[in-house]
Amino acid sequence: MVRRPITAFVLATSGLVALVALVPDSAPAAPPAAIECDADNAGLTLPEGFCALVFADIEGRGRHLTVRQNGDVFVALRGRSGGVAALRDSDGDGRADVLERFGERGGTGIGIFEGALYTAPDDGVLRYPIAADALTPSGPPEEIVSGLPGPRTQHAAKNITIDESGTMYVNIGGPSNACQTEMRTAGSPGQDPCPQLESRAGIWTFDARTPGQTPADGTRYATGLRNTFALALGANGGLWGVQHGRDGAHDLWEDVYSVEQQAEVPAEEFVSIRKGDDFGWPYCMFDPLVGKKVLNPEYGGDGTQVGRCATARGPALALPGHWAPMGLTFYHGTQFPERFRGGAFVAFHGSWNRGPLPQGGYNVVFVEFGPGGPTGKWEVFADGFAGDDVSPRGAEHRPAGVAVGPDGSLYVSDDTAGRIYRILYSGS
Repeated sequence: MVRRPITAFVLATSGLVALVALVPDSAPAAPPAAIECDADNAGLTLPEGFCALVFADIEGRGRHLTVRQNGDVFVALRGRSGGVAALRDSDGDGRADVLERFGERGGTGIGIFEGALYTAPDDGVLRYPIAADALTPSGPPEEIVSGLPGPRTQHAAKNITIDESGTMYVNIGGPSNACQTEMRTAGSPGQDPCPQLESRAGIWTFDARTPGQTPADGTRYATGLRNTFALALGANGGLWGVQHGRDGAHDLWEDVYSVEQQAEVPAEEFVSIRKGDDFGWPYCMFDPLVGKKVLNPEYGGDGTQVGRCATARGPALALPGHWAPMGLTFYHGTQFPERFRGGAFVAFHGSWNRGPLPQGGYNVVFVEFGPGGPTGKWEVFADGFAGDDVSPRGAEHRPAGVAVGPDGSLYVSDDTAGRIYRILYSGS
């Protein structure tokens, strides 16, 4: 395959904008002097000046991923193939040529804290001891948290992010669409109050350094979030997420919403998450057609009524409905042009229920940030993952995780065919 060469850049970690959190004190490892991108950009459509390559094709469903300061990439694998894929570029050509696998419990969340590797199966959080120059652990994992709710229910997958103090944030998704008395049944009212909020549909915190914790040791940090797969630390350590909105506004309430409205309602909410926040699920949703949070039909809403939703925390930015946000990372590198620095990349898995409109998502979006948060500007940054058939069953690849490498490259995982992409800036 003919490949297009680009020159990579050595990065410095000083002078980053105030929005960057958890930037290492030491300078990142220098990338190879030249990396050759694929002639077809690995099938992706990118903004001018960017190019891409296939970093690796692995067996398994790659969910979230994290990149160590030496460039090693660790990918959480979901499903029967389970565990972690560890990837290394040992010859400096920008592609992985060493692959190791370990662990048996598949999951979604993954991260590095104080030199250890943390992974999140559906029911807990594990910590693997791993040396700085090793790809595989030096021993079995410790169970940091066990017994989390979710296995064998809707929205069971867990995501994690850890701040500098050792506070670990865990998304625990709600186990339903809108807490109906009869799940996903047309006309069925919502349970009020919704009992699912007691242990799910929010963000919980735990101590990342302490093994042997159970749900009773956690603290509910925020509530009313249906499912916040995409979760990351951004501005000055602030917590941000993008939640999955509810489905079936027309299918379940055809007298309130048209089939065309169902394709757009509700928005996928990009949210700033503070301690004690309540975002209103299952009682409320953000309707981009009216520009506010409205009462769900399950709780008496007529499509415009606000009611109790007046006190629910709204989004910092409304993104297209049903695109299915899966991964979130903030750009802390300097390889990309300045306008990307401090901004956010969101991996969208793709919709299944936007008909009769075309299905959407299956891409990576860039959200511009200013000192106060999102500026309101966003764009599709990387597209083409799905191929010709943009649908859940027909897509060749579906983005799941995003992470920034030490040289400023952006890595994207795919949980359909196990591809790991690497996106770089060539400047030409």
